[in-house]
Amino acid sequence: MLTASLALSPDHVVGPVRRRLFGSFVEHLGRCVRTGIHEPGHPTADEDGFRGDVLELTRELGVSVVRYPGGNFVSGYRWEDGVGPVASRPTRRDLAWRSIEDNAVGLDEFARWARKAGVEVMYAVNLGTRGVAEALDVHEYANHEGGTHLSELRRANGSPEPHGVRLWCLGNEMDGPWQTGHKTAHEYGRLAAETARALRQAEPDLELVACGSSNSAMPTFGAWEDTVLALTYDQVDHISLHAYYEPLDGDVASFLASAVDMDYFIERVAATADAVGARLKSDKRITLSFDEWNVWYLSRFQADPPTEWRVAPPLLEDVYDVTDAVVVGNLLISLLRHSDRVAVACQAQLVNVIAPIRAEPGGPAWRQTTFHPFALTSRLAAGDVLRVAVDSPTVPTARYGDVPAVDAVATHSADGGTVLFVVNRHLSEPVELTVPLAALGEVEVVEAWGLHDEDTTATNSAAEPDRVTPTPSSATVVDGVLRATLPPVSWHVIRVARRG
Repeated sequence: MLTASLALSPDHVVGPVRRRLFGSFVEHLGRCVRTGIHEPGHPTADEDGFRGDVLELTRELGVSVVRYPGGNFVSGYRWEDGVGPVASRPTRRDLAWRSIEDNAVGLDEFARWARKAGVEVMYAVNLGTRGVAEALDVHEYANHEGGTHLSELRRANGSPEPHGVRLWCLGNEMDGPWQTGHKTAHEYGRLAAETARALRQAEPDLELVACGSSNSAMPTFGAWEDTVLALTYDQVDHISLHAYYEPLDGDVASFLASAVDMDYFIERVAATADAVGARLKSDKRITLSFDEWNVWYLSRFQADPPTEWRVAPPLLEDVYDVTDAVVVGNLLISLLRHSDRVAVACQAQLVNVIAPIRAEPGGPAWRQTTFHPFALTSRLAAGDVLRVAVDSPTVPTARYGDVPAVDAVATHSADGGTVLFVVNRHLSEPVELTVPLAALGEVEVVEAWGLHDEDTTATNSAAEPDRVTPTPSSATVVDGVLRATLPPVSWHVIRVARRG
């Protein structure tokens, strides 16, 4: 059996556990909205048509903030199509996903759903086919108290109180040639700066997110961030990152090491932002919004894209297995260990579309395998993130070279104790893990969970919703040392606290 050890101290703090790291994403894409969060007539639907079973699972998942309404969808979206009497709302083409949008759910409905779910709204404005005026209009409708044309329209439409949206995305993936209204870095940076200035005239303390690179493999990566931030640095708070991962050409070892790429992406964008700030002689520090991340079998979608114009077609409904869940758990480890720079993160998406929650029209909703590491990390991560030194054997990968088999992060709080989040990325070998805990005093294991299955391709379904679930792990503290066995391809969370 392989062996590994971790070293940690409550004095080695990376940064606080930011609740916004546990964000999600709802886009008008496939069945995320229609028969996802919203299905009038469903047995669990409430008076607003929202599925109660999906709301319950959203709360259990521990989501803090939800990005809306896109995504690629937003770059062709007219926000005003989604307000007012539903029967009077226009039906439009969505070019991004070759679908028909009926606009049965819009800003008012989504804000109502968010209140029921207990989540913050992160709103994206259309800077693909629209611009400053439309951004100001939707802000006036959403946030102005009353006494103006659009705020009074919101009140007349049944939302007397402002929605109070604090966090605004200035467009989506404008570096991507697939984006409706795709722009060069200079074109986008100028438009984003103008939009940001106008929004701050309306409400100075908004938090604004500029579009960064859609992924670290983009040919413009780095240069895009440099140009955009040079134009927007004083007007924005965050810059976005997006990344999706899948096993390419059957390379599961590299797939299990996807967090290596996420680490690289975060650190390079942070370095670029700091370089721009230094060049501008600014004391301001730009933070990062990793507002799209997940496992996504993109190659399957690209091999069979939609050809018909349909309302809410079943798109991107990936079924996740144990390996996918371990990767998701490891990506959450990466986000936590960069909590000094990553202020917001949104797993894309919430339900049905590459999602931890699946829901059948008229039928049940259930947890995919990827639900579990997210829910447990959101529930248990608290206080400060601790820097963890890992001494581990390595695993060879085609994409990233030799990587540590074990990856980990820890959090520490006075009330919750110390929590270790750990993965074993080895395909075939278990690892015996030891962690000296003398720096924490006399502690004992309070709870320990592991996600592992002998069949790493095992999945959950409507017929077997609990085929893959976390199980109690055998972790113990003896003479001040934590000992645990990590099976191959497994994710674990272990919480220790002082005795008594």
